[in-house]
Amino acid sequence: MSKNRKQALLKDLTLAAAAMLIGLAISGFAAADLLGHKVQLAQATPPLQSTPGAETKPSAPDTTGQSQGTRPAEVAPQPARPDADAQKTGATPVLPPAPAEKTAAPIQAR
Repeated sequence: MSKNRKQALLKDLTLAAAAMLIGLAISGFAAADLLGHKVQLAQATPPLQSTPGAETKPSAPDTTGQSQGTRPAEVAPQPARPDADAQKTGATPVLPPAPAEKTAAPIQAR
């Protein structure tokens, strides 16, 4: 190898070694900073507490022998828009009328 090539290789290796050492030093400082901090966690909601006097009260009402019943079937579902008769009597539609479509002049045959 020529002297210039050896000097260029030595310079490149020195720069590479310096870059590696700087990277390792930054990584070491970051790791030390992470390990040095005490982690603090915040609690979003307070812990559950018992109601005062809960020991003497029952936890749920007694439902033995009671029926919850069924859902009434005679209630008809309501339409989303009033019918034409309702609109004639003054009921307003839920949505405003759609805008009219824009139309262009018909294409002329050549």
